[in-house]
Amino acid sequence: MRRKKTKTIVLAAIVLAAQWMMRPARAQNGQANYAAMAPLDEYLMADESAEIALARSAAPASVSDGAEVMVLGRKGYTTAAKGDNGFLCIVERAWATPTDDPGFWNPKVRAPICFNAAAARTFVQIYLMKTRLVLEGRSRAEILDETSRALDTKELPPLEAGSMCYMMSKQQYLNDEGKSWHPHLMFFVAGDAAKSWGADMPGSPIISANDPEERVTVMMVLVGKWSDGSPAPAMAH
Repeated sequence: MRRKKTKTIVLAAIVLAAQWMMRPARAQNGQANYAAMAPLDEYLMADESAEIALARSAAPASVSDGAEVMVLGRKGYTTAAKGDNGFLCIVERAWATPTDDPGFWNPKVRAPICFNAAAARTFVQIYLMKTRLVLEGRSRAEILDETSRALDTKELPPLEAGSMCYMMSKQQYLNDEGKSWHPHLMFFVAGDAAKSWGADMPGSPIISANDPEERVTVMMVLVGKWSDGSPAPAMAH
């Protein structure tokens, strides 16, 4: 039971793959209700330099210092700092989650993440498309339909082998339950691939989340330190 709860917090926290496993938020139970998009200003960061620093905090400086950084503005993500090592760092917002997730519109979410080149070329493009649709005022159903169509027609590129990312920021706010949770790495594998990685087996360090909307399985591996080198909290068993 604890394993299931931990997995739920992980997936909610990474705002990427599986918050559909969480209970719907109910205002009458004292939980926040994110049924509709908040005003756009609540999702934006006023200080671009602060967003750049937060994005870079997703990975150790040896990785993130040479990465491209994109920041969110009123018309979408734009490049705020050029990179030379192939990595791309951004701060994701809550709509990185599946469209049926109860926290899809949570304006508090700030999820720093640094993608390698393979993920930046392919997996990230789904999130950037969802962001464009969000800023156009599209509904969740419309966002799902449009991204599904784009994947079917190859307008969105198929996932490239070797795609992965760092999520090691101590400053991350991943969701109302997980908050900063644990630093971790994520590996993206096409289709439902948990068994082929031995994920979720007794003693396995790999936690998996199959994401049918984005047509990937996210493999998560916890690490012992935050990106700044300080120790991470112990994982409950």
